[in-house]
Amino acid sequence: MDVKIEESWKNVLKSEFSKPYFPQIPLHIKTEKSQGKTIYPPGSLIFNAFNTTPFDKVKVVILGQDPYHGKGQAHGLCFSVQYGVPPPPSLLNIFKELQDDIGIEIPNHGNLTHWAEQGVFLLNASLTVRAGEPMSHAKIGWAQFTDTVIKTISAQKKHVVFLLWGKFAQEKRVLIDESKHLILRSVHPSPLSAYGGFFGCKHFSKTNEYLSSKGIDPIDWSL
Repeated sequence: MDVKIEESWKNVLKSEFSKPYFPQIPLHIKTEKSQGKTIYPPGSLIFNAFNTTPFDKVKVVILGQDPYHGKGQAHGLCFSVQYGVPPPPSLLNIFKELQDDIGIEIPNHGNLTHWAEQGVFLLNASLTVRAGEPMSHAKIGWAQFTDTVIKTISAQKKHVVFLLWGKFAQEKRVLIDESKHLILRSVHPSPLSAYGGFFGCKHFSKTNEYLSSKGIDPIDWSL
């Protein structure tokens, strides 16, 4: 099927789009919409992470579970919210760690597009969700697709930093070749767990140290 996605991603994922499971995803979403369900993010933003961070530009991968399920929050970048939407608690904790780690002031918004434009691929394992129902699209095919995305990055690129926060993200470790990439792991930045190891993990400075050591431009984490 013809998927509207940035060209470099289309090239490396074209075989995936032709597999039998993939057309079932938009069919499932279309069916739910016809039943009056609200789906986030809007259709034009489902592949926002891919369109904002081309495959050729990926330096860092941050993995989330699924999109925010509240009105106006999700816009296709994990942990990020649209301008005008208050940063959710996990994102606030990310900003707190960022401030403690490298001294960047906590921004007055939660839009992470600036990171994505520099090569921070903000991938959710599920790319859509029903309003008010977290994990509601976890089993409609997205996991198979995004696992392939992670494996493709691992196989076809080198010196990528993977930030795996929380048990769910860390389960994806098996998809990554650690001999040519850096994996940084911690508990989730959620208020329920952040004090158990996310605060003080220094993942932002460690990411930039690694990239610099490989001759790759570091990330400007300021927003």
